[in-house]
Amino acid sequence: MSVPTSRQSKPFRRTRSDHASETAEDYVEAIAETLAAQGVCRNADLARLFGVSHVTVNKTVARLQREGLVDTEPYGPLELTASGERLAQASRNRHDIVLRFLLSLGVSRAVAEIDSEGIEHHVSKETLAAFESRLENAPPASAEGGPAK
Repeated sequence: MSVPTSRQSKPFRRTRSDHASETAEDYVEAIAETLAAQGVCRNADLARLFGVSHVTVNKTVARLQREGLVDTEPYGPLELTASGERLAQASRNRHDIVLRFLLSLGVSRAVAEIDSEGIEHHVSKETLAAFESRLENAPPASAEGGPAK
């Protein structure tokens, strides 16, 4: 078995890097959406949303605090820092572009919503720009997904 070259290992390094930021992106996006919908976001809200334990949420929120994305006091509600808000907005924008692109291909809304949640974390800026360009030149999607007939 030969050792991979730098060119061969580049995609794997990128995927590992994408995975490292995926949780932070999901959490800040969820916090922003919960704040917009309810006016307040607590760890319990995230535990319900993600279907994980409070311990998992507490550990993740502590990491997000160390990274400067979230502010909170013990047992207090969560707030996004300016950096957290920027990350949430960027993640939401990527998600929206990927979702709309999948719908334009004719993927059903239910499947496109699930798939876009994973793809948004791994799509490059170049690919995202190509999706957006294609969307600008595509016919509008129907409510069910896919091009309008």
